[in-house]
Amino acid sequence: MRIALFVTCVNDLLFPGTGIATVRLLERLGVEVEFPKAQTCCGQMQYNTGYPAQAGVLAEKFARDFGDCAAVVVPSGSCGAFIRDVHPRLTGTGAPPPVYELTEFLVDVLKVEDVGAYFPYPVAYHPTCHSSRLLRVGDRPLRLLRAVAGLELVELPGAQECCGFGGTFAVKNPDVSAAMGADKIAHAVESGARFLAAADNSCLMHLGGTATHQNSPIRTIHLAEILASTRDEVLV
Repeated sequence: MRIALFVTCVNDLLFPGTGIATVRLLERLGVEVEFPKAQTCCGQMQYNTGYPAQAGVLAEKFARDFGDCAAVVVPSGSCGAFIRDVHPRLTGTGAPPPVYELTEFLVDVLKVEDVGAYFPYPVAYHPTCHSSRLLRVGDRPLRLLRAVAGLELVELPGAQECCGFGGTFAVKNPDVSAAMGADKIAHAVESGARFLAAADNSCLMHLGGTATHQNSPIRTIHLAEILASTRDEVLV
């Protein structure tokens, strides 16, 4: 099967390891990954800041860049939700190819939960707001994590609560955002996890910064990097 990877601008600029891990994971599962080099931002940042016209330009560009692809995989619930939910309203047409968040693609399309991963650490999973409430990925990430050899999946208290990032929310309401992030990190420490995983690096950036500021032992990691890890190479 051949898919196109929309890596997202956040991953491309700040967390390239997530894109690399996604490609390694998919290729290990027999998927041929194409990377359209013209891709840029999905427009979510502009839209959330009050510039729908500028976001529309980027939505139309996305449709051109990925229009010939059979399917698009996105290692981000936030961007995946924006493309599926908002792009059709910005462009007046649906996105030409089907767009899947990574865990949706693995579980629903490839029909796989055990991806052959190995990660010998206790992990707590934070279900990000967009992936949970707009994409409704449900327990797909948890099913994938439970199948990882060596991994101990621990329960995260208050898992359904927002981490406080929320895109521009963190900029416009920094005190509230910081307090929410501190609560999430405190819950992660309480869980006994060594790693706090999620499927959105925007949220993990916020939480990782909070953990560093607090000198917390918790490390943040994208779900793709756990699933791409093997006994030969653990990506931490």
